[in-house]
Amino acid sequence: MPKEIIFNCTEYETRIAILEDRVLSNFYMERVDERSIAGNIYKGKVVRVLPGIQAAFVDIGLERSAFLYVADIYDETSGIDFLTSGDDDPIEYEKRRHPEQYTHPIENILREGQEILVQVSKEPLGSKGARVTTHISLAGRNIVSMPTSYHTGISRKIIDEQERERLRTIIEKLRPENHGYIARTVSEGKREDELKSDFDYLSKLWNTIREKRQRTGAPGLVHRELSMTLRAIRDFYTEDVERIIVDSEKEYQKLTDFMDNFMPYMKHSIDLYKNNIPIFDHFDIELDIGKMLNWKVWMKSGGVYSYRRN
Repeated sequence: MPKEIIFNCTEYETRIAILEDRVLSNFYMERVDERSIAGNIYKGKVVRVLPGIQAAFVDIGLERSAFLYVADIYDETSGIDFLTSGDDDPIEYEKRRHPEQYTHPIENILREGQEILVQVSKEPLGSKGARVTTHISLAGRNIVSMPTSYHTGISRKIIDEQERERLRTIIEKLRPENHGYIARTVSEGKREDELKSDFDYLSKLWNTIREKRQRTGAPGLVHRELSMTLRAIRDFYTEDVERIIVDSEKEYQKLTDFMDNFMPYMKHSIDLYKNNIPIFDHFDIELDIGKMLNWKVWMKSGGVYSYRRN
């Protein structure tokens, strides 16, 4: 089933539509003033340690201090090494399998005024600040890099044991010492040279982060997660995507550079949309979005199904 990824980019928001046989199958939107900070990496300063709840508050330069729980801390001097579940999400820890690793008191690990590198794992919500972790994870096209872990994991969605073992062998061959990686679901069937491209990219990225950490004062932003357009290409672009169409020359250049540098093995066709008709109107996407958000759904038979949200 042929797929197309359509980007509608304006000064205020980015909208992404994924079409299958010219029919809207997925829709994503991000407003500039609501851009996610999940995945951002900060050099933070511990402002308060709370032994009673085994947590700490960390100033990362936002309006509210971030929350850091003891299980989200990795400290090589104390021998703490939290593993991952081996799925695509490196934040899911094996707490039930290794409960003994979560007994180190936070007051023995952190002190007020200490500077630490943290990554946002959950967005701020209401009056609560962001939740952060020192388990840094950097997502590539096919693999996830975990610089503070030694674990090699394979996505649970890859069920063929031979394929799991093949990927594990490749990762063990390519990975630097004392550096963890997870093979993402999309890595299934990928060649060694395709995976090596991810290793090279993620290695350069981590070195850049470490260098910037030295130059950045606390609190300060060290690394910003990819923009929505680049995340979409990284996460949604597969070999069955026939076309990528974007209506912004600036984003078009970013997409082209990103794919040329980090996904050179993928055959891709990126088109810059120049028609005067808005791109979502041209592909009848606005109509599909309207139907999706309506309380009435038109059935193929011609009938109408109405419903109410509770």
